[in-house]
Amino acid sequence: MRLHRTISPDRPLLVVATEEEAAHLHVSDLPVLVTGMGKVNAAVAVATILGEHSPSHVVNIGTAGALHPGMSGTHVIGRVIQHDFDDEALFGLAGLHFSEPVHLSAVGPTLATGDAFVSDPITRDRLAQLADLVDMEGYAVARAALAADVPITLVKQVSDDADDTASRSWQENVDACAEVLGEWVRDNWPLTRSDD
Repeated sequence: MRLHRTISPDRPLLVVATEEEAAHLHVSDLPVLVTGMGKVNAAVAVATILGEHSPSHVVNIGTAGALHPGMSGTHVIGRVIQHDFDDEALFGLAGLHFSEPVHLSAVGPTLATGDAFVSDPITRDRLAQLADLVDMEGYAVARAALAADVPITLVKQVSDDADDTASRSWQENVDACAEVLGEWVRDNWPLTRSDD
């Protein structure tokens, strides 16, 4: 976990998994939290920071794999689920839900979050029945922000097709994706923006 710049209540906090994804966010002068990859790292980092600071908004910026052919570009997520957590089985055991979908907006694609980097067509096709995009942190960031009562937006840039070329594609595309996400932040969260 690494925090770049100071958090203040009048500005959003940008949250990314890796320094590579943060590479083009630093020109915005907004605070950037780099959590590390995976749900546990993301949840711990965001919960820790939000326990100490109150930004106006949390904006999770990052890359994602496409689960449907031809899906590309930048997407503001409407709904996020956890794809590697068997909520129904645990509900049968405990009578409680621990992984309900998080609804962020009435519009926008569904993001599936899990700790596995999806890089095979069988897993991609299974997840395509549930969601449009896949990542490794979005659900955890959303749940941590909501638990702290801080507004949350998830913005994902397609970096790969979540297939057997995903690892190579992510490595080749991460800088270009980070540049696009940096432009999105500058267009949508200028320093003069007020969240009041």
